[in-house]
Amino acid sequence: MRLIVTCLLAALALPASAEIYKYTDANGNTVFTNQPPQGSKAETVTLPPVNTVQSPPPPTMPGSEPAGEGAAEQVYNVLEIADLPDDEAVRANNGSFTVGVRIEPQLRIGDSLQLLLDGQPYGGLTSSVQFPLSDIERGEHSLSVQAFSGDRLIQQSPTVTFTTQRISTNSPARPPINPTPPKPTPRPAN
Repeated sequence: MRLIVTCLLAALALPASAEIYKYTDANGNTVFTNQPPQGSKAETVTLPPVNTVQSPPPPTMPGSEPAGEGAAEQVYNVLEIADLPDDEAVRANNGSFTVGVRIEPQLRIGDSLQLLLDGQPYGGLTSSVQFPLSDIERGEHSLSVQAFSGDRLIQQSPTVTFTTQRISTNSPARPPINPTPPKPTPRPAN
């Protein structure tokens, strides 16, 4: 078995030790090749060893560490959605409200935040910790926030769910749009 492995390694090393030849063609151009031309005076070129650089391992996202290994260092100790009501229901008849983000330590220079509503980016990258939401439909939704350093995602908050409650157009409690004015009561004659 060792003999087979040794032969395979030797066969793989042969192309790495190929020689490079340099010669001048009939038009006066310098040509480099791995096979010398027939009948020409080609000289062998000795090349320096190839420079290699080992790339660093890719960064791991929070929550993606394999089990059993230490947790990756997080940039922010606290990154979470704040300012949602305790009962997780947002009453907003027009579907507009503001959500805050709690971040500790404060946002670093060059970092930005991105709000995710139902898993999709809502608005653009910003350094603000207040996110105004508008025209959010009735029903259950999810929110989280991502922290970016430049265009690289560095941390994401846990996802929170909430329910938006808006008045229904079919609600009996809703006043009519064009109410009929009350009839005036007649005055007694003097």
